[in-house]
Amino acid sequence: QCKWMFYRGRQFMENKMRNITNLRVNIRKLSKNAALGFMSIIYLVGLGIALLITQLLQNSPLHPLLIAFVADIGATLFVFLVSQIVENASAYDPYWSVVPIFLVIYFWQLNPEFPLLSLRQVIVMVLVLLWTIRLTGNWISTWRGWSHEDWRYAKFRLDNPKLFWFINLTGIQMFPTIIVFMGCLSLWPIFALSQSEGTNSTFPLNWGDFFGIIITLGAISLEFFADIQIHRFAKNAKNQGKTIQTGLWRWSRHPNYLGEIAFWWGLYIFAFSTNPSFWWMILGPIMMLALFLGISIPMMEKRNLERRDQYHIYQQSTSKLFPFPKSTSQSNLT
Repeated sequence: QCKWMFYRGRQFMENKMRNITNLRVNIRKLSKNAALGFMSIIYLVGLGIALLITQLLQNSPLHPLLIAFVADIGATLFVFLVSQIVENASAYDPYWSVVPIFLVIYFWQLNPEFPLLSLRQVIVMVLVLLWTIRLTGNWISTWRGWSHEDWRYAKFRLDNPKLFWFINLTGIQMFPTIIVFMGCLSLWPIFALSQSEGTNSTFPLNWGDFFGIIITLGAISLEFFADIQIHRFAKNAKNQGKTIQTGLWRWSRHPNYLGEIAFWWGLYIFAFSTNPSFWWMILGPIMMLALFLGISIPMMEKRNLERRDQYHIYQQSTSKLFPFPKSTSQSNLT
């Protein structure tokens, strides 16, 4: 009897694994439009999970920021589960760009003056929406479907096959989720708190707001044009293996990353202008800066050195991040 039960159990598991394998194969064969549709379903379910968590915890003693964080983690765990089933960590790729606008809406509906919007709130909401559309649109234009996995994730999978699930959960998904949430803390005093709660969110714009508009809009524009230039360069077959050194890329080796970093500093400037007592939210943009300087840029630099001719010369003549005039004697300027 025990042998029979063991045999039936093993047969059941083998059938399940076979079904999952077939599912992965079929998903990878989807056209790009169908693949985007499947991705949309994943994120709609993730959004539903996040909303359910906020509803379950709304009467709890937890601070609304902590509730939002738990909901964010819950949605991330669902995306992680899907990425494990389909064996593609790039299921997480759009998460970075879509979460902030939903946090804006969540914080806004907590405001006692909801659904009214001040001029400051309208401006920040529009800027976050522009950033979301631009970054998500850039991902859509470059994503090739479920047969494609980001080269960084593929390398992690190849180098650490047994531990990849843990790397996927912590490094690829949870860590960025935490970083983005920290960056989005700046949205809290802007949208969630009213004038009666000690913020200036409904007050007329001040000089800090105008500075925030310049930085944030400039950051979005910088990312937009940097991505257009690199995509056009990459599409030209004659440039295969070569290094772009024109346009914004003439002044910085990573102008797109500079734009992304600046965006989060721009949001912080708005938060500080709303209420200086929230100065501690500077942790968000600092963590974002550390992420790019400590992980994203070094990984991209290493890959470019392996794949692009004369990239080492480009490193010596062009600033790593902040735009400076080209130099023949200085290297790795920051």
